[in-house]
Amino acid sequence: MAKSEDPEKPGRIKQLRMIAKIIKQANPKGMPIVFLSAVGTLAVVVVIGLVTDYLWYSVFIGVLAAFTVGLVVFGQLAQKAQYSILHGQTGAAAAVLEGMRGNWQVTPAIAVNRDQDLIHLVVGYPGVVLVSEGPGNRVAKMLAAEKKRVARVVLGVEIYDIQCGDGEGQVPISKLQRHIMKLPRNLKKPAVNEVKDRLRSLPRNMPMPKGPMPKGARMPRGPKMR
Repeated sequence: MAKSEDPEKPGRIKQLRMIAKIIKQANPKGMPIVFLSAVGTLAVVVVIGLVTDYLWYSVFIGVLAAFTVGLVVFGQLAQKAQYSILHGQTGAAAAVLEGMRGNWQVTPAIAVNRDQDLIHLVVGYPGVVLVSEGPGNRVAKMLAAEKKRVARVVLGVEIYDIQCGDGEGQVPISKLQRHIMKLPRNLKKPAVNEVKDRLRSLPRNMPMPKGPMPKGARMPRGPKMR
């Protein structure tokens, strides 16, 4: 017997309309760019067909190519729109980190200060990654303290610290996933799972900051680390 669909989950068409609306809000020229890229692709392929006397075949290929190009451009604009919405929100980096594909464990806000600067914990094939949100002059000491605290639990495991933000030496939120994916693979899967088990008992230093964390944000999935 087929499982009934979640009535609260929007259908595919409704999801696309919602994303299109977000793109339009972030960039009024976004949807025209999607349309023109698809039409332009179709026109180029049809012209090639006219020149080579394969018109009907080129029309068929052109429609498929136009659809594909349109979806790619749509996805890229959707990702940029999501980043623009998250930018500046408390916990934005956590929402981006939780969108990563692969064997990752993300624990948001393991440390918070009175200014609502955050430290997030990520465990994966590189080892342990600490990601901060906040000005560099405030989060540097937080990162150093968390690095020492985590090191006591995961002896011998590589620990990276990344400042997410727009300041000098920080990684912009739009490049955070890509930056972490480029880290070297220092652990095998069994070792990753062992580190995850060790860190489950690690308590947060302070309670969560006031205000909602943007966990409901639907971030586009990044590339999967193989």
